[in-house]
Amino acid sequence: MLMKMLAAGGLEPLTDGIRQADEDNPGGYYELEQVKQLNENKNWLETAAGKAVKIISQLLQSLPGDQRFKIVFALREMHEILASQREMLKRRGQTSDGVADEEIAAVFAGHLQEIKLWLGAQEHMDVFYVEYAAVLRDPLGESAKIKDFLDLPLNDLQMAAVVDESLYRQRR
Repeated sequence: MLMKMLAAGGLEPLTDGIRQADEDNPGGYYELEQVKQLNENKNWLETAAGKAVKIISQLLQSLPGDQRFKIVFALREMHEILASQREMLKRRGQTSDGVADEEIAAVFAGHLQEIKLWLGAQEHMDVFYVEYAAVLRDPLGESAKIKDFLDLPLNDLQMAAVVDESLYRQRR
């Protein structure tokens, strides 16, 4: 959702179009396969300047320390993420790996705590945390905050207009 918002606001996303929109994410995925190899190959970062790139939190520590980064870090309730993953696997006819939700949630909570501490110590990274549910409650207000953080002439009205609450299917 955030990548779609940034694109609508006028910030070009760096994507490869490999993963197409589907029932689980009808707005598209806005992903770049090269990101998955960030540990081994950073050459593609040259093409990322001035663009939005989706990077999972586990790879943020692989970003080089000699470049500045502005990170919009999306937060979502873990039970919602896990429920969404279960539904996606079910639609694809796949089963989960059998690990209990409580165990996954505990591991991820620990990771989030570690990555937030690490990010706070990075002088070359500015971070803005945005709650998924807050964007759905107040798309325009959250879009304006993102625009202010990025300090770019984004169109926050268009950013807010792409937020589709009907896609908030897994909630408490």
